Amino acid sequence: MQKDFNNHIDKNLSILKEGRLLIAISGGIDSVVLAHLCKNLNLNFSLAHCNFNLRAEESNKDEDFVLELAEALDVEIFIQNFDTQAYADENKRSIQMAARELRYDWFKELAQQLKFDYILTAHHADDNLETFLINFTRGTGLNGLTGIPMLNNNVVRPLLPFSRAQIEEYANKENIIWREDASNASRKYLRNKLRHEVVPILKEINPQLLDSFQNTISNLNDTADLVEDNLNGFVERAMVSNDDSGMTYKISEFKAVHNPKAYLFNMFKGYGFTEWNDIVDLLDAQSGKLVKSNSHRLIKHRDYLILATLSHAEQSEVSLYIQESDKAINTPFGNLVISEVDVISVTSNQIIYVDKDLLKFPLELRLWKEGDVFQPIGMTGKKKLSKYLKDEKLSLVEKENIWLLMSDDKVIWVIGQRADERFKITTKSKSILKVELT
Repeated sequence: MQKDFNNHIDKNLSILKEGRLLIAISGGIDSVVLAHLCKNLNLNFSLAHCNFNLRAEESNKDEDFVLELAEALDVEIFIQNFDTQAYADENKRSIQMAARELRYDWFKELAQQLKFDYILTAHHADDNLETFLINFTRGTGLNGLTGIPMLNNNVVRPLLPFSRAQIEEYANKENIIWREDASNASRKYLRNKLRHEVVPILKEINPQLLDSFQNTISNLNDTADLVEDNLNGFVERAMVSNDDSGMTYKISEFKAVHNPKAYLFNMFKGYGFTEWNDIVDLLDAQSGKLVKSNSHRLIKHRDYLILATLSHAEQSEVSLYIQESDKAINTPFGNLVISEVDVISVTSNQIIYVDKDLLKFPLELRLWKEGDVFQPIGMTGKKKLSKYLKDEKLSLVEKENIWLLMSDDKVIWVIGQRADERFKITTKSKSILKVELT
């Protein structure tokens, strides 16, 4: 196996030969064998071990074991203890998910702080098959059936081409010692149930199951590449804009394809949506209709779909204040630059000129709210801000991000839109204040 491993690294993962590596080491056979293989190949690596404190004294024995392993291999080791149960309870996670989050967050933090180029985990071919079956039984799309990626950002899985049987044979042949986790024999976890009850039957039916599975995964990944290429071309045609308020897409492009639901799913599946029939219905819904996930919204606005985060709709009632001496202020929507000038020059939606003597400091910056009224410059009467924004045909997301510059509860400027008549410069004005959004 060492020879096959060396060839695999040379052919597919030569980047590891020049990088600084961090191996996730549990003490189990897979990660211990990975550490030995990397040592024999003279790769530059350190070990990182998580003590999840879930198996009482056994967890501590695992920690002692990996410390001895690091000494035997003459490599550096990092150890982190977690109160996994407390984390799971606090964040409403299963124990497995809690351990995964704690593990990978810590590995990434280590890699960033100590300049490790890659994080190595010991996932192998049988793990890949089990993951495929888990996704298959729970229901998934094409991406859920393409297996564990060998290289995912800076996480690398060098043992993916090798089976559990190959790893065990190598460990026994080389007299490698490892720790057995008793929980691996438990049938209460789905992965273990598949490992001990389902996969053996499949291997009995087809002794070459892993080889067949590797071919299937390869074919599915080829298909996924074709889908990705087609989807990228579609996005180029459909996307109108991508800015702070969200991503905007032309509905006509979705309606022009044979299966709009498939395109909607593949484009927006990464944003937590589940109600795909409701999302399809948005294509013909009234303007303003939306579908929410836990983190995002998909909004119908006239002839467009807008993808936006929930945070735009849930901004707190925060006010910023501008003192008379302030020359500039940083805001969530840009910088406001304030200066006294002698004459009015260029005007635009981004620049206003007001009579300073009519202002009462400190000025206030806040989001608009229902009930706000102002007197649009050039008009004699007041107008509800909600009606003004509707008349301007702003989308829901654009409306949510409208800020006001206020003086003593009076609107000076609907920022980026319209100034108020009550503060405009007249022939009687003695002090001109220029306010510019940059």
